[in-house]
Amino acid sequence: MNFLKVVCCLGLTSSVMRFQGWEDVFDESVSFGLMLRYVYKKFNQQYKATIGADFVTKELLIDDQLVTLQIWDTAGQERFQSLGAAFYRGADCCVLVYDVNVQKSFETLNNWHDEFLRQADPMNPDTFPFLLFGNKIDIDGGGSRLISEKRARDWCASKGDMPYFETSAKENYNVDEAFLCVAKTALASHQDFEYDIYNQGISESISEVEQRGGCAC
Repeated sequence: MNFLKVVCCLGLTSSVMRFQGWEDVFDESVSFGLMLRYVYKKFNQQYKATIGADFVTKELLIDDQLVTLQIWDTAGQERFQSLGAAFYRGADCCVLVYDVNVQKSFETLNNWHDEFLRQADPMNPDTFPFLLFGNKIDIDGGGSRLISEKRARDWCASKGDMPYFETSAKENYNVDEAFLCVAKTALASHQDFEYDIYNQGISESISEVEQRGGCAC
């Protein structure tokens, strides 16, 4: 069985929380609500604040392979960025989530993208897989939307054609499809990583043999 780790990074959104003199703007339901809908098939507007990170797991079959998807939610709280390395390391892909109704949520995506790469420190940062979810498209029937689909897709194109999904945890719109793409992306990334490690091991073994002037047999 393959164990796949996915990290959800949430752009800052609409609710205000004050903590020891800090003032952060966020709404943890934007990303964690998607996780609950996908794994438990339920939606609840009342969520506890994520202290550092929450995670859920789900088993599924991908191309006849049984995989366990472990999804971590960091809730986009800047005061916990110092903990990022502990949560980000070993991730097979990263999902960036924003609220289509909140400008600030979208504007912070670049920061979260770069911060993830800095703290996760993947082997190949230029090719590490990201996906973008634009959530809460159901609010006011789309009347309060501030970030257009075109703007989001243009941003994804600037990041190497990052896959993009518009979702609604409340209405269960596009959630399964989005996370299926996440799982397939994570599995491909995981297999590529194992292949790179295998080849690296072979190269190191050959190098050691050559230095000794011996034979690999």
